Amino acid sequence: MADPLLFDPRTYDPGHFDPGTRRLLRATVDWFEQRGKRRLIEDYRTRAWPADFLAFAAEEELFATFLTPARESNGRRDRRWDTARIAALSEILGFYGLDYWYVWQVTVLGLGPVWQSGNAAARARAAELLSRGEVFAFGLSEKAHGADIYSTDMLLEPDGDGGFRAGGSKYYIGNGNAAGLVSVFGRRTDVEGPDGYVFFAADSRHPAYHVVKNAVDSSKYVSEFRLEDYPVGPEDVLHTGRAAFDAALNTVNIGKFNLCTASIGICEHAMYEAVTHARNRILYGRPVTAFPHVRRELTDAYVRLVGMKLFSDRAVDYLRSAGPDDRRYLLFNPMTKMKVTTEGEKVVDLLWDVIAAKGFEKDTYFAQAAVEIRSLPKLEGTVHVNLALILKFMRNHLLDPVEYAPVPTRLDPADDAFLFRQGPARGLGSVRFHDWRPAFDAHAHLPNVGRFREQADALCEFVATAAPDEEQSRDLDLLLAVGHLFALVVHGRLILEQAGPAGVDGDVLDELFAVLVRDFSAHAVELHGKDSATAPQQRWALDAVRRPVVDGARSARVWERVEALSGAYEMTP
Repeated sequence: MADPLLFDPRTYDPGHFDPGTRRLLRATVDWFEQRGKRRLIEDYRTRAWPADFLAFAAEEELFATFLTPARESNGRRDRRWDTARIAALSEILGFYGLDYWYVWQVTVLGLGPVWQSGNAAARARAAELLSRGEVFAFGLSEKAHGADIYSTDMLLEPDGDGGFRAGGSKYYIGNGNAAGLVSVFGRRTDVEGPDGYVFFAADSRHPAYHVVKNAVDSSKYVSEFRLEDYPVGPEDVLHTGRAAFDAALNTVNIGKFNLCTASIGICEHAMYEAVTHARNRILYGRPVTAFPHVRRELTDAYVRLVGMKLFSDRAVDYLRSAGPDDRRYLLFNPMTKMKVTTEGEKVVDLLWDVIAAKGFEKDTYFAQAAVEIRSLPKLEGTVHVNLALILKFMRNHLLDPVEYAPVPTRLDPADDAFLFRQGPARGLGSVRFHDWRPAFDAHAHLPNVGRFREQADALCEFVATAAPDEEQSRDLDLLLAVGHLFALVVHGRLILEQAGPAGVDGDVLDELFAVLVRDFSAHAVELHGKDSATAPQQRWALDAVRRPVVDGARSARVWERVEALSGAYEMTP
């Protein structure tokens, strides 16, 4: 029997979507299954560009259907920017391999500045390219500066005819070898400061566009490219001045959300393999899964994965319901990029501790999962960058709630138009949130939810009475420890909001919060040991440590769910 909380290609039927979306998602699953595991692994090992997947996507108009906003669809009612189905496809692609997800993901990013642009001709050009099955690229980062867009060395010199000649290089640019349109960030040579920023559209096939190399040893083409006297006409300019800066950050808000769903897909496939192997391997006359520590590791991996899915599904609702007066998504988005993806690393590590040498074997999906899961927390700056961003919301989230209308589950076939008119990328400290406590109150009957609530209340006390002072606020090492504690509260909050709609069993939820209680305690101990932690902060940290509520019968029931995954799914050979 399939586990309703995990993606299972054999039984997958996304009946919550409209018929056209269901058909495309199911067709994608069937394409991978018919292609088979041997081909999947062989292409990964030989670093083959996913040309056959892109041919399938073009034939089905997959990218065009999922990534064309309604206003650019020329009346095609099936085409819209619908974050719920984008997330569903991202999970499927992650399940079969990050190489397939990456070519799709970078196309999402490349389209961000275009769909935000007031340049109707450029938008129409992008829609036509999508219809032809082209991929896109996001030309932001540079070798010397990374994603530090304040320091871009891509220079645009006015040509005297209303356009520019662009010169410079970009680095770590996915799809830069094949993109029909590359959204490139640069600055004018004749204008100082932020007013000189420009986002423009380039074509990787233009003779003034030079692909230098693939920066990684992978099927993913993470390019270095160079423009030499590249002509940029008015029809190519997407944004100028501060609007170009805002478009860069707002594109990240839209596109990097998909890191979480890729991580979920990878973990799901790896879990099927790992549990099946462990259940069928005999050591000292017993299955590996008979050992208590193995059961604990696999159970922890399972409930962490469930938590990843619940958080991400609920975050979709906030992203889709966002507007000028509701920007809560600006917290939940970096949470998906940082917290969910690092949870994915923990899941794979737990599974790998169980299956050990099997995780290196060349005929397993796990061997690539163990490598690829590491990249996701690092594809948007670093964990540290996102934690520092998350901290900007801490006081308002914990201590200063306001009333909002309830955000419903958003699986309706609507176009998420606000994502392309987010406005200026600033004012994070003014974003307000609804009270986090009712989500915990609704599940207060679960012992470990109650135990975690004690820790969350303690964090509120910390922020109110022992928060880092002005000097400590310059100590990023200390702040990051606090950020991990806050992230856990946000993580738990959205998990609980989604638990009811997802029909999550109380045993699973309580087992998950036992893990979160341990995590909170570990980060509190970490804070206690920081060099600059004051005596009151140290006392608070130790007082916040809690032991999860142990229930052997509950754990045994959850283990039965995990053990049932043995043999539940094996990819077509």
